[in-house]
Amino acid sequence: MKIAVLPGDGIGTEIVAQALKVLEALAGDGLRLEIEQAPVGGAAYDAAGDPLPPATLKLARAADAILFGAVGGWQYDQLPRAKRPEQAILGLRKELGLFANLRPAKVFPELVEASTLRPEVVSGMDILILRELTGDIYFGQPRGMRRLDNGEREGFDTMRYSESEIRRIAHAGFRAAMKRAKKLCSVDKCNVLETSQLWREVVTEVAREYPSVELSHMYVDNAAMQLLRDPKQFDVIVTGNMFGDILSDEASMLTGSIGMLPSASLDANNKGLYEPIHGSAPDIAGKNLANPLATILSAAMMLRYSLNQDRAADRVEAAVARVLARGLRTADIHKPGMQQVGTAQMGDAVVAAL
Repeated sequence: MKIAVLPGDGIGTEIVAQALKVLEALAGDGLRLEIEQAPVGGAAYDAAGDPLPPATLKLARAADAILFGAVGGWQYDQLPRAKRPEQAILGLRKELGLFANLRPAKVFPELVEASTLRPEVVSGMDILILRELTGDIYFGQPRGMRRLDNGEREGFDTMRYSESEIRRIAHAGFRAAMKRAKKLCSVDKCNVLETSQLWREVVTEVAREYPSVELSHMYVDNAAMQLLRDPKQFDVIVTGNMFGDILSDEASMLTGSIGMLPSASLDANNKGLYEPIHGSAPDIAGKNLANPLATILSAAMMLRYSLNQDRAADRVEAAVARVLARGLRTADIHKPGMQQVGTAQMGDAVVAAL
């Protein structure tokens, strides 16, 4: 299995290095990976004048999965938009057809006090949100700004989904549910929006192909409220681009630590790009301070969703839990009484726990 490794900028190189340690440790368990690295983001601009050089894109196309670090830095802020590091991730999503964004929001028992909600509300929470990534109001046409006959300016966007776009994200949601508790909640606003009416109809049709998965529907405003009231009622949530953007950010904050949260973006064949949801943090780059656990957990998602190595993924996630149970913490999650460790030491601890 071929993995394209794109460390990127800032802390990206440090956190990806720890995830690679973990993947290499799994080789003794029969996991065989061919790993090749390439520059991306600001590092690629510095080397080749392009945040997503043709050679990097070619490697990503040829790989079974992509492990991505983070991109960006203050030194690139004045570049033309097309040359900024962030264009690399947008380009990869577009060129590889990565339409399904998976964001887990899991509260580890050892970190339950970090959440802003009461411990009894979030303890045991383990949610996976699937956000459709390439359609909806963010990409629908027509869009723009115009001046009306009365001289007033008007902005307009178009919410648009085709049946095939809905069908493929629904299948991704049901496949994810099959790997978990076989429970899927589809979030829409079909009491107001025609787009959501079609969404609900298509998701209901796709559900017939997954009779063992329990399907429910919920309006997005109620879903936002329920995530705060009783988040543990959810297992897998599937929704459109705009609703998913909002709900996944809300859910991520329930865990209390952005440094612990992985993500994946998948195509129709479960090939994916895996990355932590945090940024490149240039202020702490090179200081052995960054938390690598989100990247390590992203690698676990890669093993599960793109490489079909569920046992290896389980082992990595269990190793992370054991390290936290031992009281090891990087600076972002450290509290008095815990043992503070650096980036490399946290990676070593996960390898030892394996």
